[in-house]
Parts: sequence; C-alpha cells; structure tokens
Amino acid sequence: MTSIPLSAPPSRLWTVAQGTGVVLTLVLVSALVLVPAVALGVLWDMVIPLLPAVFLINPMLWRNVCPLATLNQVGGTRAERKLKGGALDGGWAVGIILLVLMVPARRFLFNEQGAVLAGTIVAVALLALGTGLVFSRRAGFCNSICPVLPVEKLYGQFPLITVPSAICPDCNGCAARGCVDLTGGRSMDQSVGRGHQGWRWLLTPMGGFAALFPGFVIGYFTTIDGNLSTAPAVYGHVALWMIGSGAVVAALVLAFRLSTAVALPLLGILALGLYYWYAAPGLADGYGLPELGPAVVRGLALLLITAWLVRAYPRIRSAPTA
Repeated sequence: MTSIPLSAPPSRLWTVAQGTGVVLTLVLVSALVLVPAVALGVLWDMVIPLLPAVFLINPMLWRNVCPLATLNQVGGTRAERKLKGGALDGGWAVGIILLVLMVPARRFLFNEQGAVLAGTIVAVALLALGTGLVFSRRAGFCNSICPVLPVEKLYGQFPLITVPSAICPDCNGCAARGCVDLTGGRSMDQSVGRGHQGWRWLLTPMGGFAALFPGFVIGYFTTIDGNLSTAPAVYGHVALWMIGSGAVVAALVLAFRLSTAVALPLLGILALGLYYWYAAPGLADGYGLPELGPAVVRGLALLLITAWLVRAYPRIRSAPTA
C-alpha cells in the first residue's frame, strides 16, 4: 500500500491520550447508566460546549484523541478500500444527516435519558470500528460519515496553531479529497469541489451544510427540552430555521457574487458566534462561574473569533468575485 510521509511517528503522549480517550468513553457509558444526572451534566454542560473552540484552534487537537477515531483506525490499517468521487460525497451527506438528526434529539431524548445516550454511543463506536475493518484508514468513518466532521471542516478553515496528525503520520489517500488530517484548513475548500467561484457550491453536501448551519444552531437553541412526543415539533422548528438560513445565504451569494473564499469563513464564524452566544449560560453554570460567567464565556469566544478572523482576512480580502 503506497503512502506519503506526513510527519514524524506519533509521540507516546498522543498514544497515551488516545488510550485514555477510549477508557474515558467506557467510564462515560457506565456513568450514563449508573449516575445519569451527573454524567449528563458533565457531558452536555462542561465537555461538549468546549469542542467548537477546540475545532477553531485546530481540529487535529480533537481528531488525534477522539475515541471513535482510535477505534476506526484499529482495522483501517489493514483494509484496502478507499473512498472517492460520488461515494465520498455520499458519505459526507450521511454524516450531515446524522448530525441533523442527533443534535435535535437531545431535546426529547439525549439530554435526560442517560441509558439511551449510552446505547447510542456504543452503537456509533461499533460503527466506527466496523467501518474501519472495511475501508482503509479513516475513509469509512472519520473522513466520511462522522457527524462531527462537517463542523470540524467549517470551524477548522484557519487553525490558530499547527498540530500534526498523530493517527496518520503518513497518507495513503484513503479519502480522495477533503481530508482534514492531510490538507488542514483547505479541507472545506476541497470538499465543495468545482464551482467554488460560483453559486453551485451551495448544492454540494458541505456547501449546503455551511449555508444551513447558522439556522441549525439558532433552531436548536430556541427549542426546549420535552418528552418524546415533542420530537416532530423540535425537528420542524429546526428545519424552518435551516430553510430560512439557506434561503438568506443563497440570496446573498447570488446578489453579491460571493465566492467560497468569502462565504465559507463568514458562515463558519457566524455559526460559532451564535453557538457561544446561546451556550454561554449553560457553560457558565456547568463550571460554577459567578453571575458574570456568561459574559466571560462570550468575551473569550469573541477573542477566539477575532484571532481567527485576523488569520482569515488576507484570503477574504483577496478573493475574486464569481
């Protein structure tokens, strides 16, 4: 199997971190069943809200230690099947659909039902492990159907620090394009493919996701927790916000002839800003911050956003129109 060296072999520290991630996932699954209130609070109010900021700094900080990535890689080093063309686009579409289905499900299921969430985590972990036995390296899960991948690509367009891949020190081309591990901040550009100077990028899986995502964020945070019977209302509310977001973005792209070099960074940072505006109170409560906690969280998010925009500005300024 031909491969291209990318970096030095992963350090022992990364290996320990990967093993620790798998162990912590097992602990989390057990805690979700045995002490669900505590586990759900730690997960949703303390851990998950930090991930968008981590992706903004560099998605590799998470991809190097993600327990699902570790499981996906277990068999992926032996498998030969790679992903390219329509199969790769299809994989991304599946990941986006999983994200759109799973996040709103927090409102009527995962925010309160620890055992159900534990079962879902186990199912996704088995999926990551199983696809690793069929597809080469990260092609079967991490670079295709992972529901977190679209967010990693959108927020990781201008990483603030350099972090090499600790799972793929070399590249065998398991995914034909758009690999975050190989191309870093260019992954989103490669994912939208041809037509990135026109409007047709909106019709690609990742381009459409970028246009819909700000509305998705607002839609989720403007719903409330309820029982299973509220599922249709939750999905309907989120869908309306996504449709509105897509319509506004499409109108702006057509009116101002925005290329992906301008639209994708702005959409990414808009979605992240909206996320931390809404998530700040819960994050502050989770860490026991005083009354000014939400303002502190929003202020820190603004600093990260500013640093990210400074890195993005030269590319946005020099971008040609369609």
